[in-house]
Amino acid sequence: MSGYDENNFPHFEHVTKKLRELGFEVLSPHEAKVGENPTWDYCMRVDLAMLLQANTVVTLPNWECSRGASLEVYIAKALGITVLPSSYVLRFAGLPMP
Repeated sequence: MSGYDENNFPHFEHVTKKLRELGFEVLSPHEAKVGENPTWDYCMRVDLAMLLQANTVVTLPNWECSRGASLEVYIAKALGITVLPSSYVLRFAGLPMP
């Protein structure tokens, strides 16, 4: 999220909305309650707690460029949690990506 305009919230919001419209329960880091000006490590602690509740992780484009997303994917794979790109999930459902 860091390094993107508006912390990439518009993209997170779009994918979250579409997944919920498809009936998925979505835990999204952009909706985490972290207060004002949280540190990166605090955000990651909150985010990783959310990750441990998930059975699938859906990645946004260019996730590989994000230190946090790279850590999330690494941990998800190590724990046997399915990791899918958002483009695949939305395309499979017949929905366009922004």
